[in-house]
Amino acid sequence: VQLQAYGGGLVQAGGSLRLSCAASGRTTSRYHMGWSRQAPGKEREFVAAISVGGGSAYYADSVKGRFTISRDNAKNTVYLQMNSLKPEDTAVYYCATTRSWSTTLSLYDYWGQGTLVTVSS
Repeated sequence: VQLQAYGGGLVQAGGSLRLSCAASGRTTSRYHMGWSRQAPGKEREFVAAISVGGGSAYYADSVKGRFTISRDNAKNTVYLQMNSLKPEDTAVYYCATTRSWSTTLSLYDYWGQGTLVTVSS
């Protein structure tokens, strides 16, 4: 599976962005999907995950209520709608697949190239 995340950019605090992650090479409909992020000088951290069918989602406390993960299996794409962005959301955002319903990033197998989100104050 090849994953490509896009949609990042520069936004002011309080603004919104929608990230997309398109898969190719194999369908992702059998995988749970997740988003993680890595801020400069920090370790990569879990952000959100969505189940195979899209019926369940889980969020890190830091983004709960502001971010929404969704997926369109027909388009082999997963999304991350980010609202009320804060400067501390600045990071490179990555999408990944996993067969395990987990927030543990080591259990995610296929990773895409990240997309940079910069939130200015």
